[in-house]
Amino acid sequence: MTTAYDVPADALISRLSDYMKGNIKELAPPEWASYVKTGSHVERAPLNPDWWYVRSASMLRKLYTKGPIGVSHLRKAYGGRKRNGVRPAHFMKAGGNIIRTILQQMETAGLVQKDGVKGRVVSAKGRSLLDAMSGQIKREMDRDNPDLKKY
Repeated sequence: MTTAYDVPADALISRLSDYMKGNIKELAPPEWASYVKTGSHVERAPLNPDWWYVRSASMLRKLYTKGPIGVSHLRKAYGGRKRNGVRPAHFMKAGGNIIRTILQQMETAGLVQKDGVKGRVVSAKGRSLLDAMSGQIKREMDRDNPDLKKY
């Protein structure tokens, strides 16, 4: 059985974000999503109009691979380097409201569930969705390019 570990992350995230955009209505971006920055370390809002679905797919894959994760761990994972002009750059965490809202939307969609103490984990529905997408990608990779057998 093919899992999310067996396929490249970029292929899985792009396929999953397209699926989420078309099929999962609970993951609609809020009205403020087109104006907001993703953290204090970035200067502008994302240029990709579908960034909400890409971030959702990325977070679902990260929950699948890393186990129970809370909002603070995800803020660290999506943070980055903040440029301070002539002063040295420092690491800044990502914004928490975006991450929290996406996790709540994925909970209402049934893809994620609370673990209790440690954060959130992927539910059975989310795991089967990721495994199905991974299987499709793996079959296409085997058919199109046999050099990618390492995945």
